[in-house]
This record gives sequence, structure tokens and C-alpha cells, in this order.
Amino acid sequence: MVGSSVKMAFSSVFSNKMRSFLTMLGIIIGVVALVVLVSITTSATSTITDTISSISTNSITVTITDDKDNPLKLSDLTDIKALSAVSAVAPSAVSQANVKSGNDTETMSLTGTTASYQSINGIELSAGRFLRSADVDNHSNVAVINADAARDILGVYNSSEAIGQTISLNGTPYTVIGVEKQSDTTVTFGSSYEAYIPFTSLERLSTTVRDVASFTVSPKSDQLSDQAQQQINEYLLERFSNDSDAFTVVNMKVIADTLGKVTGVMTLMLGGIAAISLLVGGIGIMNIMLVSVTERTREIGIRKAIGATEGSIMLQFLIEALVICLIGAVIGLVISGIIIAAINGFSEYSFRLNPGVCVVATVFSVGIGLLFGLYPARKAAAKDPIEALHYAG
Repeated sequence: MVGSSVKMAFSSVFSNKMRSFLTMLGIIIGVVALVVLVSITTSATSTITDTISSISTNSITVTITDDKDNPLKLSDLTDIKALSAVSAVAPSAVSQANVKSGNDTETMSLTGTTASYQSINGIELSAGRFLRSADVDNHSNVAVINADAARDILGVYNSSEAIGQTISLNGTPYTVIGVEKQSDTTVTFGSSYEAYIPFTSLERLSTTVRDVASFTVSPKSDQLSDQAQQQINEYLLERFSNDSDAFTVVNMKVIADTLGKVTGVMTLMLGGIAAISLLVGGIGIMNIMLVSVTERTREIGIRKAIGATEGSIMLQFLIEALVICLIGAVIGLVISGIIIAAINGFSEYSFRLNPGVCVVATVFSVGIGLLFGLYPARKAAAKDPIEALHYAG
């Protein structure tokens, strides 16, 4: 019975292709909207999350805007490291320097820091080593450069070949001791030249860096992140005359959690908007199925006259509604795949179809077919066979 109903459903759908396609159009648009919007949102969220994770979500950044004539020195960071919830602390002074590239002079961004900066910020190296405590204590002229600088400034594509070479920063020679690994999640436009050098070396190289105006802290665990933030706040308030405006504390874990909530709400919102399109498509299916019931009144009468039960009549029309929805869903998924591929072709970002959303869209389409096909099917099954046989429409 089910097999015959499926064959009759496909026959009915393909006997009037244009009407069937227009009926499916609402489902197709709804599936495309749901799959494409949610897939793009989840892919973008994943990219942003990976980028934040590469910066390190388990870190607290402090910026001092008013030192109250009591500036924070490098030696003072040992007091912050001694706090019970703090695992590591590293300064991060930023400056710029001119670096020679053949006959040209380029600008390189410098970060003066200490050995702990690597573990706190999750910096990966493709070759060499990061800064050590001895480099900071001895004011060593050493630098860890990024892949762009190794390629364009030193002219090497194999990172290990850059180790031991010398670059000139504002006329001062610095020995390259490491090359930062190229990040797959960071999108940049053109080349950017960056280097990490000892904080004490940057103090001598730069005319603006004298004290610690910014530093990054790593708590001992995620659970102690809030406690570490509180302890840092208390330490700085005591140092800067209880002026909370003298500094800013940013907890990356809080930012990451907030971002996750925002993107989650956005995904639900976009999914809800797309689901409305599916509901509109379901109304179209109900409309065309009611028309189909009216057109096939005599057929229903004949089937009932030769012994068809109300259940078999109802099953036939329900299956027909499901077939329309399934075909519409499949077409919608194919179009969604084409749209995502087209977007990837013209975009610097990489998006992909979310398999979970594809399954949800298909199941939702089937549910729409059942929901909006039920009333026409019941109406068809409830027809009186005598009246149906006398129907002259």
C-alpha cells in the first residue's frame, strides 16, 4: 500500500511539473535561507572563536592610563606574579622601528616583552626559540620575527634559514633567534612585519618606552580567572590611590563567553527568520493539496467505492505532501551548496555547509509536510463516496 502510494505521489507531482515546482518554491527558499544563513554564521563564529583562542582566552590584559607618578617597573611584575591566582605575567610595550629591506626601508612593529609572553598568548614558532629570561636580564639585541618579515626582509622561505641572521632596527643590529608560525586563522591584507624583542632592549631602542604601561596575566586555571582579575584590581587600586580610572583590566575569558552567547542568539534569530520561510512554504503546500483534493474528488469516490479505507486515502495524500517537501528540501540543499561554493570563490573567508543544519532543514521540511498535509488528507478521507462520485467539478 505504501509503495503504491509513493508511486502515485510521484506520478501526481510530475504530471504537473510547473505547479509542483511553484508549490515547492516556498520549501526551497526556506531551506536555502536556513542552511546558507546558519552555515555562514556558524563558520564565521568558528573563525572568530579560533582567532580569539589563538590570542588565548585564558589571559587578562591590563592597560595603565595614569600611573599617578608611581609608574610600574619591570621588577614590580614579580609582585603581581606572586598573587595566589596568577600563574605568569609578561609586559607588552609596543613601538615601531625602521628595518632595512635591500635598498628599501620598511616599518616593523615591535613588542617588548619577556619569556612568559609566549606561553600566555600561545605563540607558536616554526623555527628557533622565543625570548628567555637571560635575554631580558642582559639587554640582549635578539628578536623573534614573523613569517612575513623572514620572507620579505631576509628573503628566506625556510624559517630555519632565518635563525642567526641579522636585521637592523633603527640602525641597531638584532640577531634573529626565532620565527613565528604563520597563523591559519588570521586574515591579513598585504604583508605586516612584526618582531618580539626583550623589554629591556626596547627601553633602550625606543624613546617612548620607559615603564610598564601594559601587561598580560595568565591565571593558574580557568576557574581562577575571576579571582585573578579581582586580585589584580586590588593590587592596582592600592598602588594608584584607589583610582579605578587609572587602569583598565580586560578578561579575555569574559569576552569569549560573551561572544559565544551573542553568536548563539544570532544563529537562533537567523534560523527563526529562515524557518518562517518554511512555514510560508507549508501554507502553499496546504493550499495546493486542497486544490488537489477538490480536483480528484471523483477519484476518491471511486477508490472508496471499491473498498479503499479512510486510512489509505489519508496516507496517499500525506505521502504526496511529504514527497513534495522532500524534493523541495533536496533541491534547496543543492542550491545551498552552490551558493556556499560561489561565496567561497569570491571571499577571503572559508565557509562550509553545516551538516547538522542540513539534517534539521530536511527534518523540518518533512514536519512541515506532515503538519500542512494533514488537513487536506483528512478532508479527502472524510468525503462521502456517493457525493464524491456525483461530483461534476
